[in-house]
Amino acid sequence: MEAIIEGLLFVKGNEGLSIKELVELTKVEESIIKETISKLAEEYKSPNRGIKIELLGNKYKLTTKEEHKEYYTNLTLEETTSTLSQSALETLAIIAYNEPISRIDIDEIRGLNSSYIIRKLLLKNLIQEVGRSEQAGKPRLYGVTNDFLDYFGLSTIDDLPALNDVEEIDNEEENLFESKYKEESN
Repeated sequence: MEAIIEGLLFVKGNEGLSIKELVELTKVEESIIKETISKLAEEYKSPNRGIKIELLGNKYKLTTKEEHKEYYTNLTLEETTSTLSQSALETLAIIAYNEPISRIDIDEIRGLNSSYIIRKLLLKNLIQEVGRSEQAGKPRLYGVTNDFLDYFGLSTIDDLPALNDVEEIDNEEENLFESKYKEESN
């Protein structure tokens, strides 16, 4: 049970999970969940471990230990200077064309969990929280920043190419490929 709860908390990331959610996900009694979390929290107290379990609000989250903060800071500084991955570019495009948009909506469009990428984009200051949705749970809404505009050489968000322009470019590339590489029939 420890490995399952640890994995669930890891996958959920910054959002964390409540006892109720852990009970629903694991189909295990609340007392066993609480006992398992206590056991894990005790194991994480070891100086050989870099993470801990914290109850923040009503959700349990895996967090890093304060005593290692300088290393995490070095990592985040390093990440802010790196280039953008294909996943990050895809997520940025979704946000730019659909802002304000929630992570849940981004995940639906991508078909993948975007939590990690959103955190990286927030760190790079390419996106920002622009409000809360009226949907259940009031999820955060994201939009692009002025740094995004600078990064891509845009004056305003209106300078983004229209989506049908992008589709035309894709179709031209497909036709070029077909004309260049398609086998001719005799």
